[in-house]
Amino acid sequence: MTITLRNQIGSFLFACFAAVLIAGQAPGVEKIDPPSWWVGSTIDPVRVLIKGRNLAGARIESATPGITASNFMTSANGNYLFADLRLAETVRPGNYQLRVVTSGGSVNAPFEVFTPQPRLGNYNGFMPDDVIYFVFTDRFADGDPTNNDPQKSKGLYDRKKGRHYHGGDLQGIIEKLAYIRSLGATAIWTTPVYDNADREDTLETYPPEMPTTTGFHGYGAVDFYGVDEHLGDMAKLREFVRKAHQAGFVVLQDQVVNHTGPYHPWANDPPTPNWFNGTVDKHESNNWQKWTAMNPRATFQTQRRNIDGWFIDILPDLNQTNPEVEKYLIQNSLWWIAQVGFDSIRMDTLPHVPRSFWSKWGSAVHREFPKVNILGELFDSDPVLLSYFQKGRRGHDGIDPEIDTLYDFGLFYPIRNAFAQGKPIREIHQMFARDWLYPKPNVLVTFLGVHDMPRFMNEPGATTTGLKLAQTLIMTSRGTPLLYYGDEIAMPGGADPDNRRDFPGGFPGDVRNAFTSAGRTADENDVWNHLAKLGSLRKAIEPLRRGRSLDLFDAEQQYAYARLTDKEAAVVIFNNDTIPAEVVFDISFISKQIATDATLRDALGSLSDLKVNDGKVKATIPARSAGIYVVK
Repeated sequence: MTITLRNQIGSFLFACFAAVLIAGQAPGVEKIDPPSWWVGSTIDPVRVLIKGRNLAGARIESATPGITASNFMTSANGNYLFADLRLAETVRPGNYQLRVVTSGGSVNAPFEVFTPQPRLGNYNGFMPDDVIYFVFTDRFADGDPTNNDPQKSKGLYDRKKGRHYHGGDLQGIIEKLAYIRSLGATAIWTTPVYDNADREDTLETYPPEMPTTTGFHGYGAVDFYGVDEHLGDMAKLREFVRKAHQAGFVVLQDQVVNHTGPYHPWANDPPTPNWFNGTVDKHESNNWQKWTAMNPRATFQTQRRNIDGWFIDILPDLNQTNPEVEKYLIQNSLWWIAQVGFDSIRMDTLPHVPRSFWSKWGSAVHREFPKVNILGELFDSDPVLLSYFQKGRRGHDGIDPEIDTLYDFGLFYPIRNAFAQGKPIREIHQMFARDWLYPKPNVLVTFLGVHDMPRFMNEPGATTTGLKLAQTLIMTSRGTPLLYYGDEIAMPGGADPDNRRDFPGGFPGDVRNAFTSAGRTADENDVWNHLAKLGSLRKAIEPLRRGRSLDLFDAEQQYAYARLTDKEAAVVIFNNDTIPAEVVFDISFISKQIATDATLRDALGSLSDLKVNDGKVKATIPARSAGIYVVK
């Protein structure tokens, strides 16, 4: 007891002595987050975080009329200063100086007041009318080889190493916008643009044949306000979004609020003691028990590792229950949208962040940008858990998480099972039957694969025929379809990083160019042409985008459904069996859209016409095929 008290007194005296030393030294400023803000924002005041040195007891003074600072807080070591900034309506856009004052002197911190991107043409969100194309930026196209091995981070570029940078960048996407559009895609999601570490990651270890990794994926931020130099810069990012908008795309920004990269400066010098859930030396590892987020029987202890645990034991887990962290993350999301003009946010790792934070964060996004919608990632097959995170209904915890839509992982697994492995297609029908769980099932994002799993063509039993059937389903059923780059040419790929292969023809020295038909194999062209045809049909046939869904026929390996608007209908029929199959079903109850004696043609042009007799359809569908039938 005496020893403990003595230690506490000693620590206190040392802290006081250190504070005196810091207070007598001139302050320095290294960084200010956010570096800029705008007049008229719904966030007023904006909370700034200044990183520097000798900031103990600091305050901010502004010589600019209309810019005022208050509510100062500094870290114990004098490395951080928090302050509220208010921007009056009279403040004009421009570059200003905030004077940081301590007893040891003063220093200027630059701060910009900017004009957000115009409302017209920006911040529009995506919808089921759209088709999303997901670009893994580093692996898609190298449009600017000069940023492959930048001086700032020498040695991280090596195309022979699967987890190093390969040269794909924002300029590469700009140059391929017409290609993406030719597939029928109208929205683009890219991997995060945050600045990642300028060194190899030796904390995240892998087998000897590929022992180290880098931040080529973008999910290990070391600066939430910086663009990684391998991808471009802020000007190039704005150019990409502007040109994508001009080409008719909406653009989704991939954001991360759960964690930082392991080499973020905060990791060993956090702005507050509880900035993270734990420290580098003492923390819990995440146990991935996502279901605890919706468990009404759960206690804080049973949920804690899922929420507070560090991914793979190395990614510092941000503490969103800390009000300063909460403000920082909300402001960061809004800043990117206003600075660049993004239309939507793709948000990483939903179930590992408190739902109370999502409610506040999502409300802030919708308040500032009402049309910007949020796509959340929850990697789980259970639609009960998935639906618990969609906006539009309060959970048993009384919280509406304000997440507009989610990836339909519930549907993903039956699609893979049926069309790759040959399991019953009835599993797909059974999953659609659970749509009632979701507040808005029609806006879910359907997909065949993304960057965190082996590709479709690496599934046991996968064929290009099965891939085309799977593409037909997501392009004709409810929801917004998402295409992972390379799936249009049946690109194979196992576990990370094999599922993130370079797109052939996107990089200097490639032996072929799969962006062109001449550079693709016969099988690749077959899949590409099929997907492009589906894209054209989805655009031309309104029910495929906006129609309500009705199931017409169900058997173990056969499935038929209709997509209906008030005036039109499309009937989609699948036979997933290895032999022809007969299907018979009644459509007399949709006679407003399809007459009881109509003739239907397959819009894909592959199957024979069907004659409706007295409101009934009888057809023999070839093995492993599908038709999209509309009135002839």
